[in-house]
Amino acid sequence: MAFLKEPQGYGRLGARMPKGVLLVGPPGTGKTLLARAVAGEAGVPFYSISGSEFVEMFVGVGAARVRDLFEQARKQAPAIIFIDELDALGRARGAFPGMGGHDEKEQTLNQLLSELDGFDPREGLVLLAATNRPEILDPALLRAGRFDRQVLVDRPDKIGRIAILDVHLKKAQIANDVNVEQIAALTPGFSGADLANLVNEAALLATRRGAEAVSLEDFTQAIERIVAGLEKKNRLLNPKERKVVAYHEMGHALVAMSLPDMDAVHKVSIIPRGIGALGYTIQRPTEDRFLMSRGELENKLVVLLGGRAAETVVFDEISTGAADDIAKASDIARSMVTRFGMADTLGQIAYEDEPQRFLGPMPMTTGLERRYSEETARKIDDAVRELVDKAFENAMTILKEKRATLDKAAEELLQKETLGGEELSRLIDQGLGSDAPLDVAAASARET
Repeated sequence: MAFLKEPQGYGRLGARMPKGVLLVGPPGTGKTLLARAVAGEAGVPFYSISGSEFVEMFVGVGAARVRDLFEQARKQAPAIIFIDELDALGRARGAFPGMGGHDEKEQTLNQLLSELDGFDPREGLVLLAATNRPEILDPALLRAGRFDRQVLVDRPDKIGRIAILDVHLKKAQIANDVNVEQIAALTPGFSGADLANLVNEAALLATRRGAEAVSLEDFTQAIERIVAGLEKKNRLLNPKERKVVAYHEMGHALVAMSLPDMDAVHKVSIIPRGIGALGYTIQRPTEDRFLMSRGELENKLVVLLGGRAAETVVFDEISTGAADDIAKASDIARSMVTRFGMADTLGQIAYEDEPQRFLGPMPMTTGLERRYSEETARKIDDAVRELVDKAFENAMTILKEKRATLDKAAEELLQKETLGGEELSRLIDQGLGSDAPLDVAAASARET
């Protein structure tokens, strides 16, 4: 902002002002708000336009709008030009040759590149742009001298979530039992827009029940509604299905509470939610995490397969209810083998890239190409299967050793339909006493 307030003095040592700043991040993290805040703090004119407004059916119209926009901004310099959703305008040229001509889009992008090269930075004109799809942008936009800065606007950490919640909670009538830090701890991965929606959902729930203020329970129910979906109490399950779902969900919860360093179990329910969920187990981390060890990922696999393991232990049968768990476990195991180098038989080699590479060149592959042989592909499949099978056996071992606790907890879940974290801890303590977390490796050895 200093070079916008004093563009002449800022270059006294020969420094060149950045021409463009690209704000990159997931949807809802406040990229547009940040751009407006920068203009407000700098006290300069602010020209805002969406990338889609440059895209027209007639060739030449978009390029003319780019020229007009920069001409108006030059007259009011120092100023900020903000282009929202830059990917609508700056998509890589020639990236999709089989989808017809793009003469209008390419002319508009060429004009934007020309304008970025043409204006004098000493005038105090700065271009801001925002996108949540940087991987499809034209490389010419991202080179030095055009968008000199790429600023990541990521999802907020716990401190950031507390600050965002404080802003939105000022607009609601909050009960005395509401602890902002506790809400922030329950919402890792939420964007600013998600947090605003959370406060609104909690206020709506409190209004429906005729309360005078929004309580902590309203926020808990709002988080469940956002994470798991709406309750479907009219979706009636027969007694056998309810029992299978109860044991399935308690299998997840009991395994998670038996393994070390796992996220705390917040709630278990057999009330159907969303489109296909017949029950759900919510785990919420107690702190923000950015790294996971091999052991933690293996334990995560064990928790995911705890539901199917419980069905096998109790009913000696499996159901379709574990379809989503198996898909998630397979994805984690494949990532461990192909991306994280965690398979002993395959070495420290990355066989696959991340699905989307942040601010890298746009991948021109079809998604079907691979860089390894059929023999390596077979080893990858074997390593993935070995990880999943080992996790399933570990889950079976835990639940067989704690069968009495599993039966008692599932019976109480069938009666109450929902159990909170404290109730689950009480049941586990009654069943296990003061036992330490189970050593899965030792238990597996005893099993075999």
